[in-house]
Amino acid sequence: MEHRSQAESALGGAAYGMLFVLGVVMAVVGGFTHPEWQVGPVPFAAVSWVVALFGVCLGAGKMMGARLGAMVTALGWLLVTMPFTLEMGSGDLVIAAGTAGYVYLYGGLVSLVAAYLLSPSSGGGSWLLRGYPVKEPDVEA
Repeated sequence: MEHRSQAESALGGAAYGMLFVLGVVMAVVGGFTHPEWQVGPVPFAAVSWVVALFGVCLGAGKMMGARLGAMVTALGWLLVTMPFTLEMGSGDLVIAAGTAGYVYLYGGLVSLVAAYLLSPSSGGGSWLLRGYPVKEPDVEA
């Protein structure tokens, strides 16, 4: 069985780390800007962030060739967004109850699940060994 070199494994780990950071950045920027652009009752900024989140997570899953890419990006988004829904002692709140907040929060959660489900599975086995066929032992009967 062939194994990846240490450089290839490190590069893969760094790629997943950057996807996590991308999810965190999207959560911070989206959390503060989702109520900005609203036309009538439609929160276009929140809808735009939901579509962007879906696209980035699906793209991460497809580019990494595994659902783990989508999941790592989603985890970065979730770890920042969920505390943004909590009310601070002074009454401050980043994602407030309202149409824009609900569209951003619940639409984002639905888009994360959809992106995860639409991402390709790794085909079994370890993600570190992806791309290398498993060689069957030569057994003569």
